[in-house]
Amino acid sequence: MSAHSEDLIGKFGAAAEKMPAFPKSVQKVLELSRNIDCQAKDIVSVIEKDPVMAAKILKVLNSPYYSLPNKITSIDRSIVYLGFNTVKNLALGIAAIGVLPRHNRADFDIDQYLRHSLFVAGIAKLLCGRISPKTDSTECFIAGLLHDFGKVVFAQFMPEEFKLALDRAKIENIPLHLAEREILGADHCLMGSMLAEKWQFPVPLVEAIRHHHEDADQGSDVLACVMAANRISKTADFGFSGSPCVEELPALAANRCGNLGDITPEDLARIKEKAEMFSRIGSS
Repeated sequence: MSAHSEDLIGKFGAAAEKMPAFPKSVQKVLELSRNIDCQAKDIVSVIEKDPVMAAKILKVLNSPYYSLPNKITSIDRSIVYLGFNTVKNLALGIAAIGVLPRHNRADFDIDQYLRHSLFVAGIAKLLCGRISPKTDSTECFIAGLLHDFGKVVFAQFMPEEFKLALDRAKIENIPLHLAEREILGADHCLMGSMLAEKWQFPVPLVEAIRHHHEDADQGSDVLACVMAANRISKTADFGFSGSPCVEELPALAANRCGNLGDITPEDLARIKEKAEMFSRIGSS
């Protein structure tokens, strides 16, 4: 962030502050997850005190999205069955979808944006399982879901400038993040990472959001999976993220994720179906 002016950082910071806060239960879950002494019962207690969040988590877990053999009827049971990280990240994902505005003056299609984000999330999760089995694949899912959240902030609180960037990207067939840098002074990656820091997300998630368009050969497996998934989603044309331009695969993703042809049409069809399902359940 040091390469940007104080005025720009202040402007972006003010926009981040205007975004709705996550539910107190999710904020508390994030706070507890940073405590190495935290126990599962502490998380259960917090979520169960938020009946709306608890109901949504159980609704998603018991949907065809997860295809579990037995119905889960309690948060306590969900953590025992799926693990703390899965439930924590599910709460994060539901909360993120819940704060999406339905309309904006930039004419940015939020429904298409959500489809793209969920598609990236699903592909990133699949890639993670294949290249980095020791990494929690739900971390990749959430990083993919939130990687473009800065665009939502732009559309909501800097609509005129963002619309100019959208138009330029389309007319000149250039990546949206480059058009944003020309018109807004910085891109949605910076804006999204500032929002993620405000929401006190874990560092790997913040870094994946901040750097997912950088051509680097260093970074986490989570970042590599999001980079690769983002490119696959654009070539598959499911959901619209703001620009039709498809960039070269960054070196980090190419080196870590190998042959992206290993992702089959059947894989993509299954992920698309789940993305549509999660979109309906998570936003209801």
